[in-house]
Amino acid sequence: MKRTRKGSMIAALAVLPLALTACVGGGTSGGDAAGGGDTDDKTLTIWHYENDDSAMGQAWARAIEIFEDEHPDVDVVVEKQTFEQIQKNAKIVLTGDDVPDVMEYNKGNATAGQLAAQGLLAPLTDVAEEKGWADKLPGSLQTTATYDENGLMGSGEWYGVPNYGEFVQVYYNKAMFAEHGVEVPTTLEEFEAALQTFRDAGITPLAEAGSEYPLGQLWYELVLANSDRSLVDQYQLFDGDVDFHGPEMTAATEKLDEWIKAGYIAPDSAALTAEDMGVSFINGTYPIMVSGSWWFGRLVAEMQDDWGQFNFPGNALHPGSSGNLWVVPANADSKSLAEEFIDITLRPEVQNILAETGGLPVAGDASTITDERTKQLTENFQAILDEDGLAFYPDWPVPGYYDVVVSQLQSLVNQSKAPAEVLDGLESAYVDGRSDLTGS
Repeated sequence: MKRTRKGSMIAALAVLPLALTACVGGGTSGGDAAGGGDTDDKTLTIWHYENDDSAMGQAWARAIEIFEDEHPDVDVVVEKQTFEQIQKNAKIVLTGDDVPDVMEYNKGNATAGQLAAQGLLAPLTDVAEEKGWADKLPGSLQTTATYDENGLMGSGEWYGVPNYGEFVQVYYNKAMFAEHGVEVPTTLEEFEAALQTFRDAGITPLAEAGSEYPLGQLWYELVLANSDRSLVDQYQLFDGDVDFHGPEMTAATEKLDEWIKAGYIAPDSAALTAEDMGVSFINGTYPIMVSGSWWFGRLVAEMQDDWGQFNFPGNALHPGSSGNLWVVPANADSKSLAEEFIDITLRPEVQNILAETGGLPVAGDASTITDERTKQLTENFQAILDEDGLAFYPDWPVPGYYDVVVSQLQSLVNQSKAPAEVLDGLESAYVDGRSDLTGS
């Protein structure tokens, strides 16, 4: 029998000082953990922060139904949290004994990686091999599931399992493309020609936002246009040294500078937010928006003009990653039940709900989707997965780098810095942050 309640435990702890963190010993998958054993006390407590009508919320609801059918003697308790509550208080909550058995948590070095390094999450490597999770998830999706002893993603033990994905693509206004005779580009050169066609008609082609993430993701698309997986591993996983003045980043930064000077990006975009960007595209001010799959539902609901989508032309690598992770706290009482629930979320029946509702499944079947736009979104994502083409996000490598990327690229839009100076700024903060994380 499922019981749903709001997250009273974590909400109450929100008023505690965040310094009250501590470390506990790590556990082993499916067995005893320091500070908590696998008692299987016939209760499975799940924490997540998805709305009931979202793609993830609908999929998790079905997974719970399946679990209950297969475990009629287990009481399932679902506690709804918010992203912010879990993000701020997870380290406090997970040091105690009253913890969930399985919870949704953000991926990356600064989040799941920190909890793993502090012994607050149970390793899942053995069960991942036993249940074949590694076979279901391409390499770039597995990256966010594994963390080493320092909490750096990409190697070490499995500590989480993603069920869905996200990525950056190109949205375009079909009416404006048709009016100006622009075809959907398949190469970067054709994409630039389309930008120039709109500019020649007096239209600024790219909806952009320099005060938040979008401009950094456009810059990263251009970096990836000149890169292979080895550069991604150097930049994101510290697998070798990054040459910020090498051909990849230099070409990208100079290309973005050219686009700014050519008028493809509005001069006032340095001060615009992602919301400003999205609204302006929805309203038909700009014909093109390069941004994430998280805009898909918003465009479906609000955009009146006909619109389409395609992957950034010519790229084999794209900004994107797995979605959030299912993790098992080290002090959880029912680890084996938690692992069974995670496994259910990867079954076709659950994954296809994600597919049909625009949730970008990691193991779904696009052929089951009837809505054409949703099908194309999923097929675009699958095309990237087929090439193992997820390259994460430009601000991921080190803590605090998001603000650095935003600030440096704002300087490029404002023309207060040359491309080489922007690269100097990006390099300096990156090197300092990497040294703090790795000691080298």
